[in-house]
Amino acid sequence: MTKVCAVFGGSKGIGKAVAKLLAQRDYKVAVISRNLDVAKVTANEIGAHLALSCDVAKEQEVQSTFKDIVKRMGHVNYLVNAAGINKNALLLRTTSEDILSQLSVNLIGPIQTCKVAIKGMIQQQGGAIVNIGSIVGHKGNSGQSIYSASKEGLVGFSKSLAKEVAKKNIRVNVVAPGFIHTDMTSNLEVDLLNKTIPLGRFGEAEDVAHTVAFLLESSYITGHVLVVDGGLQLQI
Repeated sequence: MTKVCAVFGGSKGIGKAVAKLLAQRDYKVAVISRNLDVAKVTANEIGAHLALSCDVAKEQEVQSTFKDIVKRMGHVNYLVNAAGINKNALLLRTTSEDILSQLSVNLIGPIQTCKVAIKGMIQQQGGAIVNIGSIVGHKGNSGQSIYSASKEGLVGFSKSLAKEVAKKNIRVNVVAPGFIHTDMTSNLEVDLLNKTIPLGRFGEAEDVAHTVAFLLESSYITGHVLVVDGGLQLQI
């Protein structure tokens, strides 16, 4: 079976690292981002097969994206949901717009991509999905109540979906990163935070990518949350 993987949020950060690693492992990778130009640059850089634009919060765009992938690459066997946004603010200072945008991209988006993907996976009698969560969803963090809600909501969704589709030979897992060097963490005080991490450093996007690839290829793991945080959860 041809290994076709759709990586939503694949143009930068963790998603880009995942797409690059999978391309190196001979997957046919579609890099999907809201910004088509950025997706094209990334796809050319890492040797991916296809670059597409999609707003995961919009159902019609998600459906059109999968149709395009099937037409140009074949049925999607593997799905990685790495698209995500974070707007830090105390809840009393968080606007309704910011609440909805984070929930739409971080939670509703993956729900919609999974819904479309599993239809094709059922026809193919198998597939694998990895959703990118966050350790913040589990441990919480001041100023990130909405982000935390969206990421922990993704865990509940993924575990329930894993039970729904297991008999169809479809696996659904979550990777929950801690502090990883990406654009999203570029404004953090790295030296100060490193002292709170047992391994003493931020992780790299490649650390998460190898974990995602492991779960995509592990035929007997489903409904699992694999934490990649340098031991940060030990501090809870």
